[in-house]
Amino acid sequence: MRKMQLGKAFTLIESGPVVLITTHDGKKNNIMTISWTMVVDFTPVFAITTGPWNYSFAALQKTKECVMAVPTVDLLDRVVGAGTCSGADTDKFEKFLLTPVKGKHVQAPLIKECLANIECKVVDIVRKHNIVVLEAVAAYFDPSRKERRTLHAVGDGTFIVDGRKLDRREMMRSKIPAGL
Repeated sequence: MRKMQLGKAFTLIESGPVVLITTHDGKKNNIMTISWTMVVDFTPVFAITTGPWNYSFAALQKTKECVMAVPTVDLLDRVVGAGTCSGADTDKFEKFLLTPVKGKHVQAPLIKECLANIECKVVDIVRKHNIVVLEAVAAYFDPSRKERRTLHAVGDGTFIVDGRKLDRREMMRSKIPAGL
């Protein structure tokens, strides 16, 4: 083993997948690319890391809602593009040829081109760590999409793409206590 720079340790366990967070601030839609996401528990609660440096953060604070859209590898350049410009002066839906779709529970739009979309309400903002906790209120999956591989940011400008699915459900069922 070779010693590595401690500040780069996060690249070893970067969470996944990269998502597009959409917001609507009362005037316009916006998209921000987020690579730090996590599932909080077995309920539909998620967390993302963002803060005042992102234009969409003000909308998250104000409206307490968003959509978490899950892009696939074929959208990589649009995902990176949306993450490298500001919604303050760019209509990201127009610039990156993404289609907003009206949500049923939140004002923020779903993204038609994404594999999945999750309408969310903000339930907490942990300012010390720049964590926004989201509770899902509806989720949608597009079964017609041929491409289903999601993106995972390594944290240094490179990405890993999901590979083949390995099924161990039977093996794991025997280890789960009855009643769960």
